[in-house]
Amino acid sequence: MKSLHRTSTAQESFDSSAVNRRTLLGAALGVGGTALLAACGSQGQGASSSSSAASASAAESATASAASSAAPSPVVSATSASASASASSSPLALAQPSVESQPHSLRCLVNKMRPFAQQDWEPSDLVEFYGHQLRAEAAKAADTMIDAAVTDGVTMLVSSAYRSYAVQQQTYQYWVSVNGQQVADQLSARPGYSEHQTGLAIDFASPEGCRLEECYRDTLAGQWLAKNAPRYGYILRFPNGRQSVTGYHFEPWHYRYVGVQIAQEYVSSGAKTFEEFIGTGAAPDYASAN
Repeated sequence: MKSLHRTSTAQESFDSSAVNRRTLLGAALGVGGTALLAACGSQGQGASSSSSAASASAAESATASAASSAAPSPVVSATSASASASASSSPLALAQPSVESQPHSLRCLVNKMRPFAQQDWEPSDLVEFYGHQLRAEAAKAADTMIDAAVTDGVTMLVSSAYRSYAVQQQTYQYWVSVNGQQVADQLSARPGYSEHQTGLAIDFASPEGCRLEECYRDTLAGQWLAKNAPRYGYILRFPNGRQSVTGYHFEPWHYRYVGVQIAQEYVSSGAKTFEEFIGTGAAPDYASAN
């Protein structure tokens, strides 16, 4: 195993001027009757089923503190509510509250309807990773995965990984200044709502190009990841055609670490999104326009 503290002269850095950050959402998406659920970092409302609770217990990572080293920020109020709407109102109308809402958990779900309860929360176990940062367990797994890809003749670059609340503020405000808030909400997560803040997400790139574009799917790296990532504990976070659930168009470059066991369970379950697997409602848009 090579050292996690690696950099590469070919490594791409995050370029805030890249106007192709994400494909724009084509139309306004409705919440579909799904209520706001408990935010990561708050106390959850209990398991959706005994089997889900057992799975969460077995997969739980006991590392990392939920304390932030930054100055306190306002806490987001997010109350768990029932998601028992009719099956026609939402793809996940029968979803239950998440079985895990602690931000250090590998099962922690962050999306447009589930922000961090402590907005500026940051992991306590970040390590250097290809010119970026990532939580130690996720970095070790990604390092192994990248080495395996190299063995298969595939080169993977890292475009982005952990982003602090402050960095996400800068990223989001950039898009607001360029395109306005409505478009910015389709390109970048609001600060406190970004999965990158978990320290478990990576935006991959390839020397073939198609950086942060859907054509990344057709690169050698994109094809290799789609086939092999779950073996190393990573899942494709924003699948094709599921933006009504995840809130984002297809992002073949964005992978989220959940651990090998959970990744295998995810694949075996047939779930199309992490929202469906965890058992929460769809999150096509923010709960409010603040």
